[in-house]
Amino acid sequence: MAETFNIRRLEISDKRKGFIELLNQLAVTGSVTDEEFDQRFEEIRSYGDDHVICVIEEETSGKIAATGSVMIEKKFLRNCAKVGHIEDVVVDSRFRGKQLGKKVVEFLMDHCKSMGCYKVILDCSVENKVFYEKCGMINKSIQMSKYFD
Repeated sequence: MAETFNIRRLEISDKRKGFIELLNQLAVTGSVTDEEFDQRFEEIRSYGDDHVICVIEEETSGKIAATGSVMIEKKFLRNCAKVGHIEDVVVDSRFRGKQLGKKVVEFLMDHCKSMGCYKVILDCSVENKVFYEKCGMINKSIQMSKYFD
């Protein structure tokens, strides 16, 4: 049977469809209780189109196969322009090689364009540079970070 994938915004029921376990393939999520998930989901939902998390669900299994998020930054620069910041793109290891990551990035970039952003930016590891180039992005600058304990 062929796999069928549906891309859409995150829903509150997606926690039980493996959303947190999927994020664990990207970075440590810790243990997120149902209550913590629900509270964070409602907080993010309250931002409307300024913070969107998309998922790709494999319809036969009902599992979340891929995800990514975007935040819209409102600036004073460039006549009060907007910039999209893509984060947390990950495809479940069982579903890699099916162009799902590209579909996630395209979904998020389309959202940014529809919101009037003049650009979309993201940080990625050197290992993922080629993937994002295939999504139409270019290496523009370097990332700097400081972690707080």
